[in-house]
Amino acid sequence: MGAFSIFERSSSSSSSSKVLLNQSTFWQNKLLQQKKFLVPVQQRRVHSRKAGAAGVRRGINNPVAALSEDLVKGAASSAVPGAAEKPVKFKVRAVLTVRKNIKEDFKETLVNQFDALTEKIGRNVVLELVGTEVDPRTKGPKKSREAVLKDWSKKSNVKAERVHYTAEFLVDSNFGTPGAITVANKHQKEFFLETITIEGFACGPVHFQCNSWVQSTKDHPGKRIFFANQPYLPSETPAGLRALREKELKDIRGTGKGVRKLSDRIYDYDVYNDLGNPDRGSEFVRPSLGGEQRPYPRRCRTGRLPTDTDMHAESRIEKPLPIYVPRDEQFEESKQDAFSAGRLQGVLHNLIPLLKASISARNQDFSGFADIDSLYSEGLLLNLGLKDGLLKKLPLPNVVSKIQESSQGLLKYNSPKILSRDKFAWLRDDEFARQALAGAFPPVSNLDPKIYGPQESALKEEHIIGQLDGMSVQQALEENKLYVLDFHDIYLPFLDRINALDGRKSYATRTIFFLNSLGTLKPIAIELSLPPSGPSPRSKRVLTPAADATSNWLWQLAKAHVCSNDAGVHQLVNHWLRTHACMEPFILAAHRQLSAMHPIYKLLDPHMRYTLEINALARQNLINADGVIESCFTPGRYCMEMSAAAYKNWRFDKEGLPADLIRRGMAVPDPTQPHGLKLLIEDYPYAADGLLIWSAIEDWVRTYVNHYYPNSSQICDDKELQSWYAESINTGHADLRHESWWPTLSNGDDLVSILTTIIWLASAQHAALNFGQYPYGGYVPNRPPLMRRLVPDENDPEYTSFLAGPHKYFLLALPSVLQATKYMAVVDTLSTHSPDEEYLGERQQPWIWSGDGEITEAFFEFSAEIGRIEKEIEKRNSDPSRRNRCGAGVLPYELLVPSSEPGVTCKGVPNSVSI
Repeated sequence: MGAFSIFERSSSSSSSSKVLLNQSTFWQNKLLQQKKFLVPVQQRRVHSRKAGAAGVRRGINNPVAALSEDLVKGAASSAVPGAAEKPVKFKVRAVLTVRKNIKEDFKETLVNQFDALTEKIGRNVVLELVGTEVDPRTKGPKKSREAVLKDWSKKSNVKAERVHYTAEFLVDSNFGTPGAITVANKHQKEFFLETITIEGFACGPVHFQCNSWVQSTKDHPGKRIFFANQPYLPSETPAGLRALREKELKDIRGTGKGVRKLSDRIYDYDVYNDLGNPDRGSEFVRPSLGGEQRPYPRRCRTGRLPTDTDMHAESRIEKPLPIYVPRDEQFEESKQDAFSAGRLQGVLHNLIPLLKASISARNQDFSGFADIDSLYSEGLLLNLGLKDGLLKKLPLPNVVSKIQESSQGLLKYNSPKILSRDKFAWLRDDEFARQALAGAFPPVSNLDPKIYGPQESALKEEHIIGQLDGMSVQQALEENKLYVLDFHDIYLPFLDRINALDGRKSYATRTIFFLNSLGTLKPIAIELSLPPSGPSPRSKRVLTPAADATSNWLWQLAKAHVCSNDAGVHQLVNHWLRTHACMEPFILAAHRQLSAMHPIYKLLDPHMRYTLEINALARQNLINADGVIESCFTPGRYCMEMSAAAYKNWRFDKEGLPADLIRRGMAVPDPTQPHGLKLLIEDYPYAADGLLIWSAIEDWVRTYVNHYYPNSSQICDDKELQSWYAESINTGHADLRHESWWPTLSNGDDLVSILTTIIWLASAQHAALNFGQYPYGGYVPNRPPLMRRLVPDENDPEYTSFLAGPHKYFLLALPSVLQATKYMAVVDTLSTHSPDEEYLGERQQPWIWSGDGEITEAFFEFSAEIGRIEKEIEKRNSDPSRRNRCGAGVLPYELLVPSSEPGVTCKGVPNSVSI
């Protein structure tokens, strides 16, 4: 009741709201002059949610006062001429929205009942309102009397997702504007406080966007602080809030000592020293990442004790026990139960052990392509034995089903999108090229030639001259017709160790593509490199498109190795490193250095959601020793070392889309173009769609930054902002802190560029890398995550068996049945949108996240622009002249379509790295 009457902004850019605001200010001034501080009202109005929201859209602002006429009359009678001017006490009302867990276990139900009973003896929720002004008597901020949350016990059995509670504060008539509220939870159990709205002040309703867990004072003594939604730069902080602003940040930073409890809200840094488990044996030892020897971004500190066998390695918390992240970073209930989180736990804890137990030594390899097809049509037989109860626990709807009257079940995979238009598209060279658009020709190695051999590629003019549509190589280069997909330097230093692993074989590959007159690429040569010290006398080998049956199979094997290289770099470098790991320091620093009332914190807030939690789950289950990544990708136990090697070449100043395209040779600077650059491949879907989103983000960020920082000196003088950026670099990316390429932060353009890059990486870049994993990689022959055989040479002993059965040899080179089905189950989960996904252009509580009306309107404009971009992408996908996204058997490019329904959709751009 009344909870949504408060969806009215306290200010807006529209003329009507300015009039009302001015009227409100006029009455405040008038009353102040008359030494009377109350606004007479008739009756408190309660609006419906729709009416309140509609009022906001129209820019209508109707201040609501919650004072009775008796109080007003009392205030008037107290102001008698000649009497002492004493402030009058009056009541204001608070409406708190608490989000409840829908599912409660028996213990939680008991605790809730206990809290309801102890309410009657004073163990309740106590609130105190804090004003923006200083009390001249106490020299501290003005405060209300403490108020108790009403009806907690009466509403303890309410099963709604959100429950609204009220409290009444007694404040002096000269209290001024409320700026903060403190909450003390004297119950046994934490609760999730979503919003608070105070009604009764002349300025209209005051909103607090909390979205935080409030812990019991028995676990965390002291009061929680929440600030109103009006943003303030540090220098503009009202006097009454300055001490609270500093205290809140100090509490969040912690002391850097001790083991973190799951209920803590402390953000701190550590190195990646928890991926291995040396106490389990030498095969589980992994080097620490982060430091001079292996530079790497920092992750969130947990403070766990070291292992028994290695003082430098942090002890592990193994699944399914939770790993520490600050309490507000943990998945909410809807996310936990959703596909993304719930399925991930189900796959890792239940399904993968079932797969291992069910796939016998006799059927560990695919005997034909029909075996792979049957995973989607018939399913994989699982031996459930006594574990058929697992089916009920496994959150994989319509995927696993029990066979009647037996101890067996069927695991049936959804058909990947790559098969939806053309089942054999993966075999085509143009499809291979379409999925692999990357940087420009010619390739040269940057590795030490004394260790890794000549820097020059084995690719020569004679390999490609006949495939350039009559052009010379020089002409093709001058007209930007030659492109290369180059994995040489990232793989070569690891190949000796990778190829010594059981069942792993890899090359360091380079692929040359030619851009034809239709605007599509075709592969014209593949270079396969091995270390010069390897068993093969030919460390570099070049294959070209097929001329006969034998060379066709060799070419298909070479393409599979390229795709395997690509899958590894995609996952370990472009996906995990560049969007997950490299974003974590910026998020940690934002919480530690930017107050919740800082406008830049409010801007970044939706783009930080769930990232620390998903990264912690990755350390626990995915990138750890013998985890999913090691078991599914070619580099095996060297996966994270390869990721660390790539970090040495990471540059934040090149992570924005325009700079990245220019660095990779896919575009050239051109100030006459809309985005300041010209694409060399006009029909490059990722770049073309991405630039639309990049520009929309950049425009929104520029509007936002210019609003709060009209001049550069304010940016330089903003201590919180400068501390955030400095800590992100000096602590979060400590191993690269001395690099000269770090952008400066001294003016509005600098800040716009830095913030646009961060938001781009967290939203669109991550979406483009993540949500196509199952649609493209779920059919393993299309993008094998690992290879088990090299491409045979005429001098190899197995060349004879290859000639006798190339089809069988190809399948034996692909992942085994267990490796493939495990990989498919995990990437299916990672490619899934949860029902509570928040997409670009959306925000929680969109009407009240900021108390600044102009900014709220600007956000709605940004949201509308994102909607227009979605329509433009749909239009492009149906344009037959764009052959990389439209044509017979060609999948439309939808990875940057901003919105999506839940599930595996191959589209949708969430605000943050949340899976």
